[in-house]
Amino acid sequence: MTQLVYLQSAGLTDIGMVRRSNEDAFGIVSEAGIFVVCDGMGGAAGGEIASHLAVEVATEKLCGSGADNLRAGMEAAIAAANRQVYSRASSDASLHGMGTTLVAAIVQRTCAMIAHVGDSRCYLFRAGELTRQTKDHSLVDEQVRMGQITEDEAERSPLRNVITRAIGTQRSVSPEISELALEPGDILLLCSDGLTRELPDEQIAAVIAHGRSLEETCHDLIEAAKQVGGRDNITCVLAKVTSGEESLPEFS
Repeated sequence: MTQLVYLQSAGLTDIGMVRRSNEDAFGIVSEAGIFVVCDGMGGAAGGEIASHLAVEVATEKLCGSGADNLRAGMEAAIAAANRQVYSRASSDASLHGMGTTLVAAIVQRTCAMIAHVGDSRCYLFRAGELTRQTKDHSLVDEQVRMGQITEDEAERSPLRNVITRAIGTQRSVSPEISELALEPGDILLLCSDGLTRELPDEQIAAVIAHGRSLEETCHDLIEAAKQVGGRDNITCVLAKVTSGEESLPEFS
């Protein structure tokens, strides 16, 4: 007998303490198990347009994809978002060079398909432990993986904001896609780097472990990032897998 699986979800975005506009965007279609976070770049107008357009297109495409091949659906959604952002930037000189990071998850039954482009991240919180599911497409992260610099050096590097892959900056883009088996009680966190640049993973885990509602936890994460600087826009999306007797909408 197939176990019934349910989802709870929440999302929140904040301008932070320094920026004059919010270039982050997120999309949630909880009943379809779809979650997307984007962090735009290219100035206030360009960044906002890129992130919102990418979220809109990717979410729409994922909603229209079938459950038979989640990977193909994810690839198609990201390709469509890239085409739309690239086309918009190419047709308007004032938006030239705009782009956005993207991290997305689609959950079906007890499986999550996770994709990302750039340095927005996905984490899994399970049994009190937080594990990162994505690798930043950034210059310093790649230097760390190649052993050229340490993680501490990466944190202090003046090049830490340089990303090596983004939605909309080239005609095509190659996302990284992975599959994750989920268990009841698991929580997925999708977030922009406005959270992870301010808070270490240990502090993020501690906030989630506190056990408040998902809405309150999103708020707590953002407030914690703002208290130590809030130098960028901050976006958090949480999705919790549940089963059993909780009174929640049936997901699958």
